[in-house]
Amino acid sequence: MNGTDLPLLRTTVPGPASRAWVDRLARTECPAITARRARRAAALGLSDDDPIVWAQAVGANVQDVDGNIFVDLTAGFGVAAAGHRDPGVVAALHAQAEALLHAMGDAFPDPRRIELMERLCAMTGMDRVILGSSGSDAVEAALKTARVATGRDGVLAFDRGYHGLSYGALAVGDYKAADFRAPFAGQLGPHLRVAAFGGPLPPADWLRSQEIGAVLVEPIQGRGGIRVPPHGWLSALRATCDQVGAALIFDEIYTGFGRTGAPFAFQGEGVRPDLLCVGKGLGGGFPISACLGTAAVMDAWGASKGEALHTQTFLGNPLGCAMALAALDRLEALAPAVGPLGEGLATALRARGLGVRGRGLLLGVTLPTGPDALALSRALLHRGYLALPAGEVRAGDDPRQAVVLALTPPLCITQAQLDGFLGALDQART
Repeated sequence: MNGTDLPLLRTTVPGPASRAWVDRLARTECPAITARRARRAAALGLSDDDPIVWAQAVGANVQDVDGNIFVDLTAGFGVAAAGHRDPGVVAALHAQAEALLHAMGDAFPDPRRIELMERLCAMTGMDRVILGSSGSDAVEAALKTARVATGRDGVLAFDRGYHGLSYGALAVGDYKAADFRAPFAGQLGPHLRVAAFGGPLPPADWLRSQEIGAVLVEPIQGRGGIRVPPHGWLSALRATCDQVGAALIFDEIYTGFGRTGAPFAFQGEGVRPDLLCVGKGLGGGFPISACLGTAAVMDAWGASKGEALHTQTFLGNPLGCAMALAALDRLEALAPAVGPLGEGLATALRARGLGVRGRGLLLGVTLPTGPDALALSRALLHRGYLALPAGEVRAGDDPRQAVVLALTPPLCITQAQLDGFLGALDQART
């Protein structure tokens, strides 16, 4: 397996080794985490769709514990944007591991942390950085920064927006709110207001009356269904924030670092946010994220008094920072091919009568016969391609548009692998 392989299936999917590992998993993991149905499939009349268990991955390929080789169209939730086990990222990991595994967050920095923050500021046009370990960390750092800078509690976010599931991030998310938010509503606070993504913006007077200090948005929604707002909408949002004195936060955790064909999705409109959240592909496989901001909002925190108001034990972990620097090198090298690959894939999908939305290699495929993207993802798995559904069905939705098959492959995916996917898609739909 070299990362550019086409699928090679040696067993049924999932194979016997995957089944055995999932049985062991079920004995120790909280049942709410990993979806598995093998033991109740017969009773419920469902197909057996236990997950495969990954053994190794490289480039755009994943191999499971049964030796089956798959093409990954998810990039591991977008994390492997630079490719699984990129050689430069692995080399940076090994070199850093020989020198320094851990520094002390806000107390004692190391050179890689400083270099990474400098690099991120140069890439984004931002001035200051708060590092974290997950996308939720970045979102929560942005929310706290906006509160410090504006003195206002209210947050405006958008329908179907997804920003993570830790409490601070969950409190401002709308994706599948009945499932994700409702059980914890009593502990989340009343500060969220929700507007229609891509729709008319609330009047300035209303935003002032609601004490809105932060406006949080994905320039292109990811988990919410690969939804793209109309051109000019982000600019109008920027103008509205300026009018009411709210901090504009762009969540580019999914869309950043070349995923959409531009370094960052917001740059297509020339709109600069006050705060920018990035993660996923940043670490090349290491859990690291960042909240970046302008000096105007970040400096509202004031100088440290010896005990940071916002920090964590693993802030700026040396391994993660070294891997991130190498991942950024690789992502910048891959970026020129993303637009042409995405355009070619979108054209081929439309030629098959499918709906396509998104940009670059962040694409959502809508089915003409309905929203059963989950069934299609299972059919593709059995043909050696990993893809996941995104979006949700709500009252009033066009059922053909509500749920999509999300395509977010590693940016190093080859044309041959994409052509193979199109062939598998044709088979799965017949």
